[in-house]
Amino acid sequence: MSDNMQPKLEEMRQLVAIELAKHWKMFLFQGLLFSLLGAAAILVPQVATLVVDLFVGWILVFGGIIRALTLFRSRSLPGTVWSLLASVLAIVLGLLLVLKPAEGVMTLTMVMVAFFIIQGLFSILLALQFRAHIRSWGWTLISGAVDLVLAYLIWRGWPDTASWAIGLLVGINMLFAGMALIFTALSARNSAPD
Repeated sequence: MSDNMQPKLEEMRQLVAIELAKHWKMFLFQGLLFSLLGAAAILVPQVATLVVDLFVGWILVFGGIIRALTLFRSRSLPGTVWSLLASVLAIVLGLLLVLKPAEGVMTLTMVMVAFFIIQGLFSILLALQFRAHIRSWGWTLISGAVDLVLAYLIWRGWPDTASWAIGLLVGINMLFAGMALIFTALSARNSAPD
């Protein structure tokens, strides 16, 4: 890394630490909320799986409708036809998830595996990048490692585990992400300048 890049990176790290210290209560609240929702999803994973399926389905439906309406107002933009096709696809996929939740759960299980892999890698890289500046970096590292282990376990047991896996995985993910936020907030509070 060049000498010019090092001071800029250090400045950015200091800005992140300052912002964390300023808003530590918000991160603490978010961490507590994530932890509680994660624990609830772990206790009733079948219900959480169905909720995730329906939630994603309705988001796709409403997002597709809003996108299509926006496109009708701006028909002269390039790529409108492709964007309209993507809107219709989102609406159809959303309706399939809502109207056929069993099949939707199977598909979402594989999507969740990909999500946990991406999030796990991102969390690990983030933890390693900020380990010299945030004392609680280990929790973020653990959260990323847990995401990767969960992705492997659900992929290995698929399709038998699909009925409860999404709810359980989301619950565990939210619990560990919440814990990481809680410890980051507490660490930021303790290192906040007066």
